[in-house]
Amino acid sequence: QLQASGGGLVQAGGSPRLSCAASGRTFSSYTMTWFRQAPEKEREFVAAISWSGNVAKYADSVRGRFTLSRDNAKNTVYLQLNSLKPEDTAVYYCAAYRPSRRSWWSPEVLEYDYWGQGTLVTVSS
Repeated sequence: QLQASGGGLVQAGGSPRLSCAASGRTFSSYTMTWFRQAPEKEREFVAAISWSGNVAKYADSVRGRFTLSRDNAKNTVYLQLNSLKPEDTAVYYCAAYRPSRRSWWSPEVLEYDYWGQGTLVTVSS
C-alpha cells in the first residue's frame, strides 16, 4: 500500500528526492513519516509531516538538510535529501501514523501500522 522509490547511489553532497506513493487506500488523514535503517543499526526516525502538510518534525541529524512535503491529491509524500553525507547511507522507509489525542506524530517504530518496502540510499564519499 505504500511504495517508496528514489533511492540509489549518490555522491556526498548530492540531493536525491525520495517518494512514497500510497495505493489501495488514502492516507490523507494520516501523519506520514520517514524512518531509516543503516547496516547493523536500529531503524530510526527521520521526519514526519502532518496530514495537512503544515507541520513537520525532523531528527536533529537531518534538520536543515532534509525537507518533507506531501501532495494529498496524488497520495504521495516526498523527502528531499540535500547535502548528503556518507552517514546518511541507509534503507529509507515511509510509514503512516494515525494521529491521536496524545500526539499527531510519533518517532516510535512500533506505533506504525503501515509501512513501505524501503528504498536504499548509498552515499559515497
